[in-house]
Amino acid sequence: MIIDVPEGKDPIQYVWGEMVPGIGVAASKFSMAVYADSTLGLREFEAARLRIAQINGCLFCQDWRTERDGEKVEEGFAEAVAGWRTAGVLDDRTRLAAEYAERYAVDHHGLDDEFWARMTGSYDQREIVELSMSIGSWLAFGRLNRVLGLDTACVLPGHAR
Repeated sequence: MIIDVPEGKDPIQYVWGEMVPGIGVAASKFSMAVYADSTLGLREFEAARLRIAQINGCLFCQDWRTERDGEKVEEGFAEAVAGWRTAGVLDDRTRLAAEYAERYAVDHHGLDDEFWARMTGSYDQREIVELSMSIGSWLAFGRLNRVLGLDTACVLPGHAR
């Protein structure tokens, strides 16, 4: 971990809540709102979130699975998202969410008319804005956690520290 955390402090709570409270607390609220207030389907939401987690390399984010009403995506979904171009288990909207997340993160200048024609054919404008804000949140905060080494401080049982 890059940040020195005082003995006995939780690294995530310390960095996000105490170090820069004016920014960290607001960032945390935005991050939480993405989960609490999303109207996107679980598979589209998770496809975009997981693709960003894979690109960022955040261990915690890759291990996390969003749950809604007791449901999570199936085993193997993360692997399907990593191979979104050819994965047969992804429907068009889910595949497009993974593609958008990847292109948003690594080639946003390449989002051309052909892409937007497909995107607006599957998602309405409100959904596109919501997905864009969600992807922005995951890109920024997952990358922050990975770069500072916080992702190893909050790893779920599926990944070793």
